[in-house]
Amino acid sequence: MDLFNYHRRPTTEVHIGNTPLGGDNPIRIQSMTNTHTHETDASVEQCVRIIEAGADYVRLTAQGTREAESLAVIEEELHRRGYHTPLVADIHFNPHVADLAAGIVEKVRINPGNFVDSARTFKHIDYTDEEYAAELQRLRARFVALLDICRAHHTAIRIGVNHGSLSDRIMSRYGDTPEGIVESCMEFLRVCREEKFDDVVISIKASNTVVMVKSVRLLLAALDKEEMHYPLHLGVTEAGEGEDGRIKSAVGIGTLLADGIGDTIRVSLSEAPEAEIPVARKLVDYITARAGHPHIEGSACPAHDFLCMERRETLAAGNIGGGKVPVTVADAKGSGEVSPDYVYSSREKQIIAGGDESFKAPLYTCGELSRLAASTAEVKFLQLSYPELNDAVWETLARTSGLVVVLTTRHINPVGECRAFFHALLNHACRVPVIVQLSYQETELENLQLKAAADFGALLLDGFADGIWLRNEGNIPAGKITACMYAILQAARQRTSKTEYISCPGCGRTMFDLTQTIVRVKAATSHLKTLKIGIMGCIVNGPGEMADADYGYVGAGRNRISLYKGKVCIEKNIPEEEAVEHLIALIKTNGDWIEP
Repeated sequence: MDLFNYHRRPTTEVHIGNTPLGGDNPIRIQSMTNTHTHETDASVEQCVRIIEAGADYVRLTAQGTREAESLAVIEEELHRRGYHTPLVADIHFNPHVADLAAGIVEKVRINPGNFVDSARTFKHIDYTDEEYAAELQRLRARFVALLDICRAHHTAIRIGVNHGSLSDRIMSRYGDTPEGIVESCMEFLRVCREEKFDDVVISIKASNTVVMVKSVRLLLAALDKEEMHYPLHLGVTEAGEGEDGRIKSAVGIGTLLADGIGDTIRVSLSEAPEAEIPVARKLVDYITARAGHPHIEGSACPAHDFLCMERRETLAAGNIGGGKVPVTVADAKGSGEVSPDYVYSSREKQIIAGGDESFKAPLYTCGELSRLAASTAEVKFLQLSYPELNDAVWETLARTSGLVVVLTTRHINPVGECRAFFHALLNHACRVPVIVQLSYQETELENLQLKAAADFGALLLDGFADGIWLRNEGNIPAGKITACMYAILQAARQRTSKTEYISCPGCGRTMFDLTQTIVRVKAATSHLKTLKIGIMGCIVNGPGEMADADYGYVGAGRNRISLYKGKVCIEKNIPEEEAVEHLIALIKTNGDWIEP
């Protein structure tokens, strides 16, 4: 892969109804209904709203025979109204339902974690090599039966692995790791290749953006090794709603799109499904506009492991670099609860600590290297772009103590040019800390959130930035810009500044009113800024996707809630109207409650 220049990864074309995927086709956008599939009228109306918003595919859950049979009714009514967008059946725990759905809709999604393997117990089970091989043979036999049905009906398959639903069998060998996620997928792909079944789409999803991106990158390495070229579907599961959902999705999906990976995406928001489509469209359009950009000449550092995603080692300059959390820099302090770590004074050409105005450090440009050399300031900043690197700059970087680089770019592919800069530093063994400064011209906050999260997110997940500086020429308030920076850092798992909510978008399996529940849980817990709280509609991904959450609120039955501490269920089947109070009591019992 070219680290510096944007090209889409070549993939095979998959036939999905009248809308093929992969190959030379555009990146497709999709969403999923949150109606109960057996309620066919409501499902049809929601499908129409999703389609008219611009979706290329619509997914519906089919947890049982009744729901699978309802898919035929829904599709027939959509066709009667003139809508021929391919439908996708989402299957968990029931291979028979997958067989039935394969004869009705254009694509079937199965989850390797629960297609054949038993339901998770979250207990380590030891398998001998013989037992493990026997389970694989059982998996193969059952999966081939489904492939035969799909082949007969020209139905595509999506092998959709979720971090939250790895089987105990995979967990026993690989643990809860990206390597385990990849192997769970590869087991099924090898069967597809052996059976010469090519209409296959892959997805690997997680609520943790680091796990998601690393898993997909590892998968691509595995695919290349085995000469497979199947198209990929991208998404961050349980991303949440509002600002958090958009920024977390853009960090994960945008990073991979910038790598040229991804043939279809879903932005999973805890909102109306049709609201996902314009967000996804903006993200795709922003990244794909880089196609054919001016070439970036860069030299990849041989010692850098693209798959490792560890933070670049830097020297400390004041509170920047040296393993400290990435900082934020802003052009104005703004108002509100959050303040940037540093504020730039254009009049004084100084960077000032947000909470301590006694700290003032000068900012120099490349044309001011002699002034920089004469500076006695303990910390000083040098604004620099990749094309400005020359012998004089390298000498300055090598001999100046307390120096922080402010990296700027105006290239249409900012991720590529910034990566080229960081690899140049690595090749020169230069450990100067770097704050990445990116500039935009946006009047709508959502547009700024998506673009900035995609760009900064890629560099943060690569392990490159010691700080971020978001600039915008528009009418977006300074406080909103600062909040966006902190949200990006949190979404990239670099720095925690507020309560993190891992909430699913809802589907036909959701056991409670998701939107109202999120509002109630947030109202009660948003002041607990160090906690991660999962809000999950059902048990399918519940405890697993909340693996690193401190507490979980999971649908256990119609209007019944189970509460978790980590992966351990503490209370079962609480009436929904009492569940938030029980959650507060659980947090208090474990000593994590702070009075608002």
